[in-house]
Amino acid sequence: MQNIKLYNFLTRKKEIFRPIRKNWVGLYTCGPTVYNYAHIGNLRTYIFEDVLRRTLEYSGYKVKHVMNITDIDDKTIRDSLAAKKSLKEFTKFYTNEFFKGLESLNILSASEYPLATAHVPLIIKLIEKLLEKGLAYKIGGSVYFDVSKFKNYGKLSRLKKLDLKIGTRVDTDEYDKKSGEDFVLWKAKKENEPFWASPFGEGRPGWHIECSAMSMKYLGASFDIHAGGTDLLFPHHENEIAQSEGATGKKFVKYFMEGEHLLVNSRKMSKSLGNIFTLRDLEKKCFDPLAFRYLALSAHYRSRLNFTWESLEAAQNALDRLYGFVASLRAEKKTILSAKKMARFREAFQNAIFDDLNTPKALAVMWHLVHEYNKNSKKFNPKDVMALFYEFDEILGLGFKNLKAESPSEMANTLLKERERARKIGDFKKADEIRGKLKKMGWQVNDTGQGSQLFHL
Repeated sequence: MQNIKLYNFLTRKKEIFRPIRKNWVGLYTCGPTVYNYAHIGNLRTYIFEDVLRRTLEYSGYKVKHVMNITDIDDKTIRDSLAAKKSLKEFTKFYTNEFFKGLESLNILSASEYPLATAHVPLIIKLIEKLLEKGLAYKIGGSVYFDVSKFKNYGKLSRLKKLDLKIGTRVDTDEYDKKSGEDFVLWKAKKENEPFWASPFGEGRPGWHIECSAMSMKYLGASFDIHAGGTDLLFPHHENEIAQSEGATGKKFVKYFMEGEHLLVNSRKMSKSLGNIFTLRDLEKKCFDPLAFRYLALSAHYRSRLNFTWESLEAAQNALDRLYGFVASLRAEKKTILSAKKMARFREAFQNAIFDDLNTPKALAVMWHLVHEYNKNSKKFNPKDVMALFYEFDEILGLGFKNLKAESPSEMANTLLKERERARKIGDFKKADEIRGKLKKMGWQVNDTGQGSQLFHL
């Protein structure tokens, strides 16, 4: 196994990764709340988590990856009622859309996708255990976790004891991120809301308890890595630690990894600004979803990424150039041996990716190889270069192996020439529309200094 360094938010430093069990990794990632389409900020987090998993598997570990689906919470109930649909029907639609998005972003499927609604009996048992241990209390048909009874509360978010609001209760799933309050484990039944029977009365689970119950069911009381976005550090992940360690008396998670925010035009995404975009919005503008993946890889997961349409276009162009490069390698017939030359590029790539998933540096290594090959291709066997690109892609997930060796149809060539004419006269809107048509036909356009080329996806 390779030595991998990962930044652990529990210690606020990079550590050499050492799993609890030899050669086996338990990985839990916070999944979507299925009340709407996932926005690009969510997607950036899922891409980071995918790179993490791919890196672990690339280095030889067997990974059991669990990602929850939150199909019962304040938002899913609110929006399903507004849509006049049952909770199950409403959330199933957005769950299916979520999976379509993962596929188009080339994100590997998790080992398990547990639904919160399918684990309510398990959640009830966990709440009962917390009540038995005196860490929770009942009031008005609801059950709350008493943060004052858990001495290590705040160790992940670095919340100070002085910030705890002793005896103050919060019922909403998301709340003030600056002070700790007793949080709800079980919500008493409300009018028009779905509910389950329990020893505490009819009601439903709070948001935080579901992740504790499901992660421990599938990965055990203690597991290796819990990943998500920095916005989940508090209260969600902090509350998970309190619930889980309070119930079991064991360390919940060894490494917490959190991805940074994505900004849009240097501003936080919000409905009021109208800058919340989904994958569907990107595709409407004829961008390949993998162009967004490339853009996400161009920034370190712990650095803020500023999304603009211009940056996405640059990512699309870079990805197209890489696709064109791989397609040209396939067409080459040279047989010069250059495997040893590949070793230094492989080592540089691994040094980058094993240093806390440094994808920008890993991409730079790949581009360095492209430039070296283009500068003096006689020193390289194109098959060796292509094989190394495929190896890099085991982690990057940009789909190099999916390129198909087919000749463009007459219609595709005609559209390409029409696009070239549009570009020459500066009609870039029409050029983008034609690129979209070609993409729907399965053709990717690669713009080069010698003209545009087509290759099949």
